Amino acid sequence: MKNIVKDGNVVKRKSKVLAIVLIAAAVVVLSSVLGFFLSRMVKNSRNNNPSVHKLYSLWEQGEYQKVYSDSSVILEKNELNAPAMVMHGYSAFFMALAQTDITNTQSYVDECIFSLRKALYYADKASLPQIQYMLGKAYFQKNTISSAYYYSDLVIKYLTLASENGYEAPDIHECLALCYADLGMTVKSVMEFTMALKSHKTDTLLYAIALQYHKLEKDDIAKPYLAEIMADSQDDDIILKSSLLLAEIDFLEGNYSDARKIYETVLEKFPDCADALYGLGNIYEKSGDIAKARSEWRKTLKVQVNHAGAIKKLGL
Repeated sequence: MKNIVKDGNVVKRKSKVLAIVLIAAAVVVLSSVLGFFLSRMVKNSRNNNPSVHKLYSLWEQGEYQKVYSDSSVILEKNELNAPAMVMHGYSAFFMALAQTDITNTQSYVDECIFSLRKALYYADKASLPQIQYMLGKAYFQKNTISSAYYYSDLVIKYLTLASENGYEAPDIHECLALCYADLGMTVKSVMEFTMALKSHKTDTLLYAIALQYHKLEKDDIAKPYLAEIMADSQDDDIILKSSLLLAEIDFLEGNYSDARKIYETVLEKFPDCADALYGLGNIYEKSGDIAKARSEWRKTLKVQVNHAGAIKKLGL
């Protein structure tokens, strides 16, 4: 106490020490706070930075739009990143399926094909069968969009490669069958449809295989498939197609009475069915009633003005 009163230097010295301690503590606290926020910033930056690992996680969550955009960012930095190419192609395919505008669909499908074609050269061997499968599906989609068969050969090429390399998917045989049918390769189409039926039976498949057997002039095989559809199906459209095909087969076999019954049954439910009206006209023609035949053909043209068969029959 004496020293304090006697000499103010001791008080000043203690004040300086305390100030230094407080400053040091403040620096430590500030450093800790800054370190915390910096680490959070780095962590957030890493989390927001697209990576292949993150793409896989997003894919599992069904976030195809995010996979598509993030893979684009990765490829901008490294255009030869094979996993990013693959994920970009896959996500583009699913983005295409989600579009309502056919122009956008076409754009995404083309991008899918471009990415996956590149990926074939850079991806690891284990990934190739799935890439080949997705390429085949993309070309199949392109075929559907164009309403033509320009890409059927490429669908067959890549789906066959995928299958030969061990990739399995329930729709491979059906897609192959449809493309073989598009190319007029009826025997191979029937083989693939038969394989498809083993994994899943649908009315559409039954009708498709019946149609191919009809083209092969094996109507005795086609008819049971059509009969099964007409007995069990709940789909009016496929029942109509099957009825018309069965009536055509009966007509070609000379079973005019059976064909007429089918056409009349169809017209009871679908009075504006042009093919049924036309077929009925053909039956009247065979029976020698030309007046009724021409009447049915004229009805056909009222329903479908460009019906080729009716136009030819009426000499127009």
